[in-house]
Amino acid sequence: MPESARAIENLILTYAACVDAGDFAGVGELFAEGVFAGGGTAATGREAVERYFRDTLIVYADGTPRTRHLTTNLRIDVDEAAGTATAHSYWTALQAVADLPLQPIASGHYDDRFARRTGQWRFTERRPSVDLAGNLAYHLKPRELS
Repeated sequence: MPESARAIENLILTYAACVDAGDFAGVGELFAEGVFAGGGTAATGREAVERYFRDTLIVYADGTPRTRHLTTNLRIDVDEAAGTATAHSYWTALQAVADLPLQPIASGHYDDRFARRTGQWRFTERRPSVDLAGNLAYHLKPRELS
């Protein structure tokens, strides 16, 4: 795999690792110069993305959402001359908590955009889509209706 594609793959996988570890500051850092457009909301920049995850996901006593995000079927297209790239991938989230045995809770796909800035690849945009949903009651905080 070419070096740029490998760096982008590592960004994609680091995102999953940060979410699963409950490291929402780390997720925010991945989007320091980007947009996370999920759940009908667009969060732009480090602080807004971190806040989005803190406000959206249930975190348990161990400091994590008790999930494993599996990212597969990666297709990465890099334009080296422009310093830009796109990626499309599938994701599946597994979860296990005291009242919920290990199971897939949702699956979908990501459409991502990246830019190379000061020699480093960065997310500029992530658009997750949920294609299949199971029991999300132990994963997402209830939202107030306005």
